Amino acid sequence: MTQERSMDGKVVVVTGGGRGLGRAISLMMAQHGAAVVVNDFGVSLRGDAEGDNPADEVVAEIKAAGGEAVANFDTVAEWDAAHNIIDTAIKAFGRIDCVVNNAGILRDKIFFKMTPEDWDAVIKVHLYGAFNVSRAAADHFKEQESGAIVSMTSNSGLVGNFGQANYSAAKLGIVALSKSMALDLKRFNVRSNCISPFAWSRMIGSIPNTPEQEQRIARARELTPEKVAPLAIFLGSDAARDVTGQIFTVRGNEVFLMSQPRPMRSIHRSEGWTPKSLAEHMLPALRPSFVPLDVSADVFCWDAP
Repeated sequence: MTQERSMDGKVVVVTGGGRGLGRAISLMMAQHGAAVVVNDFGVSLRGDAEGDNPADEVVAEIKAAGGEAVANFDTVAEWDAAHNIIDTAIKAFGRIDCVVNNAGILRDKIFFKMTPEDWDAVIKVHLYGAFNVSRAAADHFKEQESGAIVSMTSNSGLVGNFGQANYSAAKLGIVALSKSMALDLKRFNVRSNCISPFAWSRMIGSIPNTPEQEQRIARARELTPEKVAPLAIFLGSDAARDVTGQIFTVRGNEVFLMSQPRPMRSIHRSEGWTPKSLAEHMLPALRPSFVPLDVSADVFCWDAP
């Protein structure tokens, strides 16, 4: 166990904690002294049932290193199940101090082929999941007047990506949810922040391996979840007591503070606007400041250090 124990005495729930980034966060939380509820529904990348229980494996690894952890197998997508995840922490360790909303699935399809089932499944796990688990923890946070919520967003939502309308909408929705939670819970000393991670996982591994993507995938393999986990631990610790309502991106050894929507330029017309004057005056005035139709790879176009 590491000598640096910034989470000593704290109880943390990590959803989707059995694999990838969730696993890395669960292990590092324990290394820093937290008691961890490792939640993992044990499903495939698409959300289909699988036979393994990765949460048990992570719990065993934490205990073997001298830490405290319990497994939970409830889905974040349902209200009662999400409350049971938090209840697991209360029953096992007597409190809850931090929630890491990490659980997620993918059902990537180009928009004009996306089905309602594809849309609902992804929204339920990502956006409903973040709401359900955070809402279940909020009553405890409010009563004890402390707590931290760390939610995973994505540059697919912040910037854009092809074939991920459901995932992008859910991840940008999480940003708005996180900001609202930060505002509503601030007076109770509860913080809420987002992380947009660049890390190799089975989600990144699902990108179609076309010739255009091969180089990107090769670079992504070098961005391990262990590079992202320290920020989650920091945001859950007392060292981040004054940090709330923010969006961070981690890419290798880089940490970015991401912008949030604010007015960029304005134009005024005292007599009001018509469709014709909008076309003739507003459009040429504001067009130079239009945001280009980028995808994440356009914005983060250099190799991670």
